Amino acid sequence: MPDKRDTEKIILGIDPGTNLMGYGVLRVASNKATMETMGVIDLRKYATPYLKLGRIFERVTGIIEAYLPDEMAIEAPFFGKNVQSMLKLGRAQGVAIAAAIHRDIPITEYAPLKIKMAITGNGQASKEQVADMLTRMLHIREEDMLPYMDATDGLAAAYCHFLQMDRPATTQPYHGWKDFIRKHPEKVKG
Repeated sequence: MPDKRDTEKIILGIDPGTNLMGYGVLRVASNKATMETMGVIDLRKYATPYLKLGRIFERVTGIIEAYLPDEMAIEAPFFGKNVQSMLKLGRAQGVAIAAAIHRDIPITEYAPLKIKMAITGNGQASKEQVADMLTRMLHIREEDMLPYMDATDGLAAAYCHFLQMDRPATTQPYHGWKDFIRKHPEKVKG
């Protein structure tokens, strides 16, 4: 049976945010990952949260159409003390997930600690340490680095997914709304 990594695959990684949403795209071939692109969706100029959510859907859909990813890895929201911030972040993540589901792309969520651990070996690593490791592992030139760590965080989600490809999955990807609802019945209000 061939290794799952032997087949060519495109992975989109997303770091959800309400001001800057980071993304990275990896091409995987012959057990090797290379960066296709990374960037940020800048949401700071949009006046309302609803305009921001609309822009997230447009841009994530555009990235999907441009790179045709086979899978999406997204950072799960961390649990903070500010409930309003968590709600906004959850909405942003949900809209990015909806864009992928709309295009029938399987999604896998990773906790921030798991992503940091996969990239650096330290679940408490800083954004700078994650970015530094990614530049070395993916041979990213300094001039290709962006001033925002959100971009490398999105790329880190994709790279974490690449590293998990030959391991048994602890969470199953979603294959549409019905699958999401089946796996999360507590999220449905009657």
